[in-house]
Amino acid sequence: MRTASLVALWCLVVSVAPLLSACEQFERNAHANGLAAPAGMRREQIVTANFVLTAWSRIGRSNQQIDVYIEGDGLAWLSRSEPSLDPTPREATGLALAVADPAPNVVYLARPCQFTPMALNPRCGVPYWTGRRFAAEVVTSMNEAIDQIAVRAPGQRINLVGYSGGAAIAILIAARRRDVESIRTVAGNLDDEYINRLHGVSRMPDSENPIDVATGVASIPQVHFSGADDEVVPPEVARRFVRAVGGRCSRVQTVPGATHGGDWSHQWPALLAITPGCGGGR
Repeated sequence: MRTASLVALWCLVVSVAPLLSACEQFERNAHANGLAAPAGMRREQIVTANFVLTAWSRIGRSNQQIDVYIEGDGLAWLSRSEPSLDPTPREATGLALAVADPAPNVVYLARPCQFTPMALNPRCGVPYWTGRRFAAEVVTSMNEAIDQIAVRAPGQRINLVGYSGGAAIAILIAARRRDVESIRTVAGNLDDEYINRLHGVSRMPDSENPIDVATGVASIPQVHFSGADDEVVPPEVARRFVRAVGGRCSRVQTVPGATHGGDWSHQWPALLAITPGCGGGR
């Protein structure tokens, strides 16, 4: 703790650009550690074929289901045209949601290149948090991490929660697995082609689009929470996805007054009480 305080003090007085960058990385990591520690979540690294991923986990009961939270895109862009050199989120909304979950088994997965030192991820580069952020190899890596998490509660099912771009990953993973009990998305990018067209930005031909696998998750109970005041991913995105899913297991829950980057974690305990289900049973 004393070391962290000294580093934080040093960061207040440095003025050289590379040192400022190092300080910002420290601050983002310190913020995440500070969120997770009171919830009893332990930081770890999960090695997959393509990436080393950073996670925070709390597995308290091996006979209970596991809630897996997937982070958003993080600090992917500095401006509309300038990508970041480090996508680690300044405020990890996905982690804040996980911390607010009282379940005995909760795991938070950061996206590739977030929180993990770049030296451990030679494959990391700007494409993996811009045009390739939903690429097949990204989905595969995240899915491999969940495989490693699942063995900690053998035979138990997985509840996926994805925030923003993490919602896209959650859907793409769910379409590959047979142990997913439910899906919840928060301000979710569920149709990247539609969203990019809406904002007049480039298409992502090297990424998979979750709406393309909508029918593949049609039997999984799911709730898509959308902020009524979200101008980044407006509620119509979730409505379009639910229409594509069809059936009786998917619905949209619009949250009054909520914006894309708002304080979702404050409302999360109440939203968690809204249980995904299928009309008349699965």
